[in-house]
Amino acid sequence: MPVSRTVERCLALIYRALLDHFGFQHWWPGETRFEVVVGALLTQNCAWSNVEKAIKNLKAAGVLSLQAIRRLPRENLEVLIRPSGYFRQKAEHLVRLLDFLAHDLGWDGVSPLECETGRLRNKLLELSGIGPETADSILCYGFDRHVFVVDAYTKRMIARIPIAIGNDYEKIRVLFERAIANEYGNALDIFKDFHAQIVMLGKHYCKKNSARCRECPLAAKALCRTYHE
Repeated sequence: MPVSRTVERCLALIYRALLDHFGFQHWWPGETRFEVVVGALLTQNCAWSNVEKAIKNLKAAGVLSLQAIRRLPRENLEVLIRPSGYFRQKAEHLVRLLDFLAHDLGWDGVSPLECETGRLRNKLLELSGIGPETADSILCYGFDRHVFVVDAYTKRMIARIPIAIGNDYEKIRVLFERAIANEYGNALDIFKDFHAQIVMLGKHYCKKNSARCRECPLAAKALCRTYHE
């Protein structure tokens, strides 16, 4: 990779290569803003297929709304979200999250939030069971904020390219946010889709133990040194 190419430009080229290969992903899967927020919490340590089962249970029970879940007896909620795993902790964390959004911020479960992004992020991170990845997923996909979601796939990709930034979540997040702002005019759809593209890359090519470097779209564009070294 030419040394004159900035890291931000490198990330922009990576996004373009992934987009050309996978196509626009239309993330996050969810019919409503509320469903996205719930899914973002339930997907912790869980395959998305199991989250879909939990969401389906909530819909079938007619309780996939802010008011309904807050009124639902805890044991009933635990049964409905059981497919997502760690259902007792997740039920507690979900109710605490929804109580915060409704009581502290006046959210109705449908409308956008007026709260400033940095303040909202800090408040979310103060809640038990809400780490940076979950908070940023809620912000980006649930409330349409210009926040980049960093996950294990992202860290694996930049380590293998490699981009010398280390493993620090906040440093990686700021790097991607700066790249999207500088190279793509801060477009919200890029914040959402870039994360989705990296997930696709991690699932299909840049796997943890059996990387398919030969077929990888980044190797084909000479954007990753792992395959070429």
